[in-house]
Amino acid sequence: MNQPTYKELLDAGVHFGHLKRKWNPKMQPYIFMERRGIHIIDLNRTSECMERAGRALRQLAKSGRKIMFVATKKQAKDIVQEAARSVEMPFVTERWLGGMMTNFATIRRSVKKMNSIDRMLADGSLSSLTKKERLTMTRDRNKLEKVLGGVANLNRLPHAIFMVDIHHEHIALAEAHKLGLKTFAMVDTNSDPNQVDFPIPANDDASKSISVITDFVVGCIKEGLEDRRKMKEETKSAQ
Repeated sequence: MNQPTYKELLDAGVHFGHLKRKWNPKMQPYIFMERRGIHIIDLNRTSECMERAGRALRQLAKSGRKIMFVATKKQAKDIVQEAARSVEMPFVTERWLGGMMTNFATIRRSVKKMNSIDRMLADGSLSSLTKKERLTMTRDRNKLEKVLGGVANLNRLPHAIFMVDIHHEHIALAEAHKLGLKTFAMVDTNSDPNQVDFPIPANDDASKSISVITDFVVGCIKEGLEDRRKMKEETKSAQ
């Protein structure tokens, strides 16, 4: 695993937590000190947690499991969307729809509706409609694409979920718990790390911090996917 160095984490501002008055006491083991009323995250603990999470992510990718990326915060959505696409993993970076996973069958129906409109637009089936009707249908399709585009190719529930800011993504976290999914997340000093299977204590507000952690996550997944490819090739060779 190509893990970022202590200096790289420091330069990205991964150590900056929230104001002391906003802290969650369960983050105590991951806090190094307080400076000017702000909690400073212990980057040695961050590195340890990254290593643990990285091993698990690599193994999940190697076994062919899907890991959903979730980040609807403005400063995180573009970073996370690009990261998820680079490893062909599902993602949610717009509004999290209640029941996105717990009511997955309904979500799949909406995705099928979007795909159906795409097919009709492509094969000319909509030519008999009026201009206003076509415009309405196209707008409906674009709304669905914005919210569901990242899960359009997801035919079954993911095995795990990676989140930026569990405080912000509490609905997604609750659904993951209900379904027994493995949870990975950047956890800032205002959140409860015990809510996540693989917490990574880090500043979840700064784009540089989000980038450095997300890049690491993607790197681990890529390694797992490469392991899987090699394993398949070896199996074919042995036959």
